Amino acid sequence: MNMLSFLGETPTKALRKAQEECGEDAIVISTKKISDPDSKKSMYEVVVALEEDYDTNKGKKPSSFTKKIVTSNGKLKDKDFSAKVYDFKEEILKMQDAIEQVQKSIWDPKSQLYDLTIPPEFVDIYNLFESNEFDQEMTYTIMKKTIRQLPVGMKSNPHKINDFFKLILRRIIPIKNEVPLRKHQRKIMMMVGPTGVGKTTTIAKLAARYAYKLGENYKVGVVTLDSFRVGAIEQLQAYTNIMRLPLEIVKKPEDLVESLLRLKDCNYIFIDTAGSSQYDIDKIELINEFQKKVDELPIEKVLVLPANVKQSDLMDIYTNYSRLNIDYLTFTKLDETKSFGNLISFAHKTKKSITYMSIGQNVPDDLVVSNSSFLIDCFMNHACVK
Repeated sequence: MNMLSFLGETPTKALRKAQEECGEDAIVISTKKISDPDSKKSMYEVVVALEEDYDTNKGKKPSSFTKKIVTSNGKLKDKDFSAKVYDFKEEILKMQDAIEQVQKSIWDPKSQLYDLTIPPEFVDIYNLFESNEFDQEMTYTIMKKTIRQLPVGMKSNPHKINDFFKLILRRIIPIKNEVPLRKHQRKIMMMVGPTGVGKTTTIAKLAARYAYKLGENYKVGVVTLDSFRVGAIEQLQAYTNIMRLPLEIVKKPEDLVESLLRLKDCNYIFIDTAGSSQYDIDKIELINEFQKKVDELPIEKVLVLPANVKQSDLMDIYTNYSRLNIDYLTFTKLDETKSFGNLISFAHKTKKSITYMSIGQNVPDDLVVSNSSFLIDCFMNHACVK
């Protein structure tokens, strides 16, 4: 390789001379500030490397500022040990990192209503909220309060910052704690929600949990109102046969009372309903017709929702199903998403407590009794751990 040196009053001028004489094939080795031995002025030297057979004088006028660097070992000879070396590539990379850090720390909501700069120590948490599709207005409120209220001593400790935000999330997640029934108590739970969200599988998991897993020998019965979906009754019948549980099939609203009477000795009764689009109001109203026939009974209405949809879709489902007077929420398909902020912010906005979470298809194991710590761990790790 031939090493050539070019001088200029600025790095740009020196580099331009190198390009004019050597073309685009030259490889820039270094740029440094030196003192010109002739004029004693501060100059910038750009050193480039060329292939051995490259003719620098081919079709070009040699530059008076050009000199060949002769070395015995193939390395550049340092002529001026006091010279300051400028590594432009490194400086550019540093500038890019700084720009990215600034971009990450600027609050830029879609509504453009807010102006909030995220301190560097909160950038990782802020990005965690963004990547989890957490509601932007809630993110703004949480960040603003935390920036103002978090003690200065805690801001320098990433672990303490994480713990503080976990505490905030724990406070805003509405949870319905599971309270096992006493011997002569009875609870009726009706699962409602769109098609394909996992209502039937969730009922099978709950039935197995209360009938066998708690060790209390609870009597459990199942009722299905779903005579629309092909195979719906067969699927539930297969589960109840395996678990040796009674199953009532109800096709008309007036028959529901008699079915529940036949299950009067059961501590837990789970009612499966037909799924429908949240926009199919007629089918949702049909569930209401069944409900009105047993209006005198305390039935908990649980809206079953998939975790792998965006918050706006969750809100549409809730808005139209709320005509059934929803009491609680159950989330399914947590194993099919990496974003959990939509669940937390949705539950907080609707003020409806979460009862259970389904994390897979295995009956009865893939069911989690709601607790805020589990959901927060999913949020922090971008995955639910079975």
